[in-house]
Amino acid sequence: MVVTGLCFVVMTGLVKALGPRIPAVEQAFIRYLLGLVFLLPMWRQLISLRLSGRQIRLVSLRAVAHTGAVALWFFAMTRIPLAEVTAMNYLNPVYVTLLAVLFLGERLALRRLLAIGAALAGAMIILRPGFRELDVGHFAMLLTALCFGVSYLLAKVLVDEIGPSLVVALMSVTVAVGLAPLAIPVWVWPTGSEVLVLFLIACLATGGHYAMTLAFASAPMTVTQPVTFLTLIWSVSLGYFVFDEAVDIWVIIGGGVILSSVVYITWREAILKKAVTPAAMETKS
Repeated sequence: MVVTGLCFVVMTGLVKALGPRIPAVEQAFIRYLLGLVFLLPMWRQLISLRLSGRQIRLVSLRAVAHTGAVALWFFAMTRIPLAEVTAMNYLNPVYVTLLAVLFLGERLALRRLLAIGAALAGAMIILRPGFRELDVGHFAMLLTALCFGVSYLLAKVLVDEIGPSLVVALMSVTVAVGLAPLAIPVWVWPTGSEVLVLFLIACLATGGHYAMTLAFASAPMTVTQPVTFLTLIWSVSLGYFVFDEAVDIWVIIGGGVILSSVVYITWREAILKKAVTPAAMETKS
């Protein structure tokens, strides 16, 4: 998870360093297009994959949600400080929890409801509406977290049916296709160095997701989630030393509140899952 955080922080820094010359949606498209090179070892599996009508609808809906999330995230990166993007991104699991209640019929106990309320309060601490002028990038990040929440929820449904590798591969292909019609009308030809930076962004994104997968396979979420707070510290440091962004203590406090809520929700889900899951010896009988 430490490597995951480093990959994502450097990736966001590179996106910000590219600046506004290349439209955000074009940056996102090129990043996903270049990232398709990592799917070459899986091309046989993708070609032979046969999806049901229901699975095609779920994959398509996820493509729309993830495409919107990526486009909004790249846009927000050009508008607001790195630390605020990182802190507001912690809302993703909160949205997933709420959407699971609405669409998957999961129960929402009082303690989890209070944790969600605390996370939303953390978002208000970051935004502080009425106390400062909000940028369109802040609203873009709120929608980004919601769209990512929808995408992750659909991935949760699909991963049990077609496997995690194919879910990731399908997402990469469909998002690249979905971003193309948005990028072409605003296309600005990138320089060779900009293409190189975008390929590096694709490498860091792939490496970050791979490291995250290894972390989830090696330790429970209750162990891995708290480590993500380091990402906020690194984002604040990168913004301060590289992009001359002021350190906003309210962003750190709000991000800490959101992450604490997410860790609590994750811990409660682990406890409940353990309570209903039979012991190893029982499953063998």
